[in-house]
Amino acid sequence: MSQQPTSQKRTFSAEEVKALSDSYRMLMPHERVQKLYQDFETRDIMLTSSFAATSAFLLKLFSDVNKAQEIFFIDTGFHFPETEAYRTYLSFLYDLNVVAIKADEDKHAFTVQDETWKKNPDFCCSINKVEPLQRIKDKYSIWVSGLMAWQSDHRSSLDIFEERGGILKFYPLLDVTREERELFILNHKLPFHPLVNKGYSSIGCTHCTVPGDDRTGRWNNNPKTECGLHL
Repeated sequence: MSQQPTSQKRTFSAEEVKALSDSYRMLMPHERVQKLYQDFETRDIMLTSSFAATSAFLLKLFSDVNKAQEIFFIDTGFHFPETEAYRTYLSFLYDLNVVAIKADEDKHAFTVQDETWKKNPDFCCSINKVEPLQRIKDKYSIWVSGLMAWQSDHRSSLDIFEERGGILKFYPLLDVTREERELFILNHKLPFHPLVNKGYSSIGCTHCTVPGDDRTGRWNNNPKTECGLHL
């Protein structure tokens, strides 16, 4: 059953946000997730996952701590079949409470007919990713995401907690290095996305993703490095 968000959304001062980051900084990722549920209610928390290359890392941490947590998956309508299969597999493996959200049908149909990703990828992302999440985002106080600092210049500028766009962002994996991530995956035998073995390091929509290191395969031949969700 879907968790009901709080009727009164919490807001946080700059001092409170800094204090939260400071108090979580010395903790290990699994300890951060445990502490999150000591400090906040499940209904306050919005967790999103793209079910991309190594999403199993963050999802396993939350599954171990709180299986009731909803996990929002943005169904853009352009995902690889391998991504859909990976979502199904991880949902079964970790007993995940996954909720799919998507764009308005007419808006998505426009991007299909218009091939908007070729002309204006920012607009395509806005319709198919940003707007669907915006419809639910305002109901929650905390937004959890698995971003890591080494993945891009923008992500390296973040802190563990940040107030962005009227919601408190929480990045429990932010300071995890690539080597630490690989070791965790190895030690816990976590399954990779099927496309990783084909050279894909970061996986989004079919039209805008090619094999490449880190995020170099996203929006190929375009300076764009973020879909807009985390800006």
